Amino acid sequence: MKLYETLAAELAQSIQDGVLRIGDRLPSVRQASTSRAVSPSTVFQAYYLLEARGLIRARERSGYYVAGAAQKLPPEPEQASQPDEASSPVDISERVFEVLESAKMRELVPFGSAFPSPLLFPMARLARAMASSVQQLDPWSAVDDLTPGNPQLRRQIALRYLADGLHIHTDEIVITNGALDALNLCLAAVTRPGDAVLVESPTFYAALQALERNGLHAIEVPTHPREGIDLGALARAIERHQPKACWLMTTFQNPLGSLMPDEKKRDLVTLLAQHEIPLIEDDVYGELYFGDKRPMPAKAFDSKGLVMHCSSFSKCLAPGYRVGWAAPGRFTRAVARHKLTTTLAASAPAQAALATYLEKGGYDKHLRQLRHTLSVQQTQFMEAIARSFPAGTQATRPKGGYFLWLELPAKVNALELHRQALAQGISLAPGPIFSAHHGFTNCIRLNYGHVWDARSEAALASLGQLVQKMAGT
Repeated sequence: MKLYETLAAELAQSIQDGVLRIGDRLPSVRQASTSRAVSPSTVFQAYYLLEARGLIRARERSGYYVAGAAQKLPPEPEQASQPDEASSPVDISERVFEVLESAKMRELVPFGSAFPSPLLFPMARLARAMASSVQQLDPWSAVDDLTPGNPQLRRQIALRYLADGLHIHTDEIVITNGALDALNLCLAAVTRPGDAVLVESPTFYAALQALERNGLHAIEVPTHPREGIDLGALARAIERHQPKACWLMTTFQNPLGSLMPDEKKRDLVTLLAQHEIPLIEDDVYGELYFGDKRPMPAKAFDSKGLVMHCSSFSKCLAPGYRVGWAAPGRFTRAVARHKLTTTLAASAPAQAALATYLEKGGYDKHLRQLRHTLSVQQTQFMEAIARSFPAGTQATRPKGGYFLWLELPAKVNALELHRQALAQGISLAPGPIFSAHHGFTNCIRLNYGHVWDARSEAALASLGQLVQKMAGT
């Protein structure tokens, strides 16, 4: 057990034993650091852990206090989805564009946004890194780094893989214009129009848009809200449809937030390898875990170079910089060629800035704070949903990321709820945009990655009232 975990356990025991009572103020970080002979960082981490568990609450400019009794949370959905597993063309973009346009409006409460709040990121430090790196930028780098990307940045990415136990050579990393560029390049490298691609159900709408744009067919596979895609159903779909690729999010899937256990990821990679099917692994939320250790990607179990791992800095460090990457294994050359003939290169200044920032350190400290904030906000969201939404509402409880998936009472029409919520200044993401078959008509995705304040709380209460009215409760 780590030092901060030991301290958190001792404080939790004091709360349980009644030594510390509801409303009691905990020692300040400085006091606890001195009395316990530990660093302030250790105390912060212990307090963060207790806050994430709902045992204590921070009060602005006042400190940490023992919280009241744990609030009731909505039940979790227990059943895997049951999609139509037929191979079908995709026609979803218009509906997605309609929803995304509304989510961009700053005056709306952004529950439908695909991004966390930009206020959660170290933009000032990144700006300084940008100013410093641009002054030293070699003019020839615009040519030398044209397709694979900035070598310093690729080295920093390779080092982060290494810290997680993955040995990815820098030559296998292709810098892209965000993760979506990486995912689309990987898809283009292994498919042709008319091919079938396996996806989760529900799945990330951008995956469906990519299939639609490339003239590909989607095969939606049953997916469990906690543990991800059903491997038995996946095996049957492979035998039936002979797909050319599989596009999955194995860690904190969007929109469910599901996390495949390590042994299931290993079995997934083994199954796909038996059929020589490439796995395009979308792993943009992997750094946003709430536990002690980053979940391993499916790439960690790949021995044949079939897993095309894609990620970016957009969701965890630098939104707007549009810097992502692919580690496509045996398909690296094909992905690089597609990159060369499409978007050519990612922004040289943005790549240099991120390389400088990573080299100087501070990224992991930022990530710890970001994870803590998201974890606390998830709890606040869940408690508010339990208070405001009707019986029959179920909500996923992800172990990372910043999305909740809600299954509402059967009478609720998610698209109509979306329209009514917009009229009240609230955006949300309705379930049908996450399915090629426009299913999940009584489901919504909510983003808890923006600041939780009185406005957010009131908006969630209003949304709950709309749901109650539509459900007839």
